[in-house]
Amino acid sequence: MSFPINRPRRLRKNETIRRLVRENRISVDDLVQPLFVVPGKNIKTEIDSLPGQYHLSVDRTAEEASRITTLGIPAIILFGIPEKKDSLGSEAYAENGIIQRAVREIKKTAPDLLIITDVCLCEYTDHGHCGVIKDNRVSNDPTLELLAKTALSHARAGADIVAPSDMMDGRVAAIRKTLDENGFNDIPILSYAVKYASAYYGPFRDAAGSAPQFGDRKGYQMDPANALEAFREVELDLDEGADIIMVKPGVAYLDILTGVKQKFGCVTAVYQVSGEYAMIEAAAKMNLIDRKAIITETLLSFKRAGADFILTYHASEVAEWLKEK
Repeated sequence: MSFPINRPRRLRKNETIRRLVRENRISVDDLVQPLFVVPGKNIKTEIDSLPGQYHLSVDRTAEEASRITTLGIPAIILFGIPEKKDSLGSEAYAENGIIQRAVREIKKTAPDLLIITDVCLCEYTDHGHCGVIKDNRVSNDPTLELLAKTALSHARAGADIVAPSDMMDGRVAAIRKTLDENGFNDIPILSYAVKYASAYYGPFRDAAGSAPQFGDRKGYQMDPANALEAFREVELDLDEGADIIMVKPGVAYLDILTGVKQKFGCVTAVYQVSGEYAMIEAAAKMNLIDRKAIITETLLSFKRAGADFILTYHASEVAEWLKEK
């Protein structure tokens, strides 16, 4: 029987019943806060392209990590801006590099907070690409050794999860092998398996100083037109030992996020990237949207699509909202 027997509005008539039957919810347990670490001391400088986000020195990063812990957020992800750059991104895997120092300091102030480290070379190379340059292009296989060295240096510093974001073929296997051979077989790999060559990354590249100095990243990041290729990338990374799969960006790729979760059933993360954040902030500043409602609705869309957790620049603020309930 259909109408008038079936009336879906019965289960929408007030907030109490809507809460009772709600399919998806945002919890503080779903949130990961990105942080940008810079050289120096006592530095907290707002990032112009990411209003409300900051460049933090190691000491201030540790303070922020401690605050994030009090909010109940389970994890952060760190991005580093080094003191110097070179063609091989050597500061990425230096024993006393910016991320390595930050990880050690955070472990003193917030020992229970999960630290995820971004494993890539783009912030550390003078050419801004994610790997070794040969003949004016990124050479895949020589890059793998440097990525593995970076992941190992992060693990040695105390990182809980390493997250390769470079999109080189075979990097998960190279990292897994190196970690295992050095006694870090219990460190999970969060693979940016599905990372599109997206126009949504602009504010991040400004914040991290990682824009390529020539060409673009379309030769290694995925074509936004492709969906089946994403599933192939996930399959390969899982076979190589990835523990968690990332889809990036978020809103424009909800179909991919759902497809990955349904097809593979693995732990799946999504990154609400800098451009998505900046667009919300710009529209809110112009009073074109209800900022809190848009943030909440967007995060719910990720959960509905299949995300187990969400990397978002709004994490700390959303956690504060949740505490108020």
